[in-house]
Amino acid sequence: MTTDKQNVFAWRERQVQPDVERFGFKLKVNREKPRASFMPIPDKIAAAKKINEFLQSVVTYGGLRLKYRIMVDPPIVEQRDWETPEILVDFAGPDSVLLLDRGGELLRSLELLTFEMLRLPSGEHEKISFDCQNQRSIRLQELRMAASVAAEKVRKTGTPYQFAPMSSRERRIVHLALRDEADLHTESEGEGMRRCLMVYPKDYKRAASSKPPGRTIP
Repeated sequence: MTTDKQNVFAWRERQVQPDVERFGFKLKVNREKPRASFMPIPDKIAAAKKINEFLQSVVTYGGLRLKYRIMVDPPIVEQRDWETPEILVDFAGPDSVLLLDRGGELLRSLELLTFEMLRLPSGEHEKISFDCQNQRSIRLQELRMAASVAAEKVRKTGTPYQFAPMSSRERRIVHLALRDEADLHTESEGEGMRRCLMVYPKDYKRAASSKPPGRTIP
């Protein structure tokens, strides 16, 4: 059954002039049960259109051989609480390798610029997700493996473990990966771009001058 809220699929390729209707820029709204853990983006349709305008400029003026799809309230394949984006942007095309180079540095930079453009506070960054060739899933597995390694190190040494600075979304993934470890607890510490996640033994008492050892995947 169709509704007035149609699919939002915005595809852009190099040397194509911006023309939203020509590319069938439509908005797809998932009708499954709403997510209640975070306040929603006030106007997801408007936010998706702003993202499209931003990416049109990046792709056109950057001469990138990329196309992308923007989905509002994308369906979640499995039940999970570590990432439930309200807007998903999925890239493809010959220049995808540029987005994924250096661990997806350019992909994450575009995502960060989008957060700034929409003025999303750090606690709401999980509402928007950029992906390319399933990079999000690969990164998720890396973070969960890193969490497991950190947990074992803390158990063996009895001392805290400090991750390299990472985004609020990635800290949340590690927090959730370790939430059922009864002998450990996690905390986010630091400010701004230096904010990182710490893993402590449950009953660890911090000395004022102590510096936790170890860093892992940023």
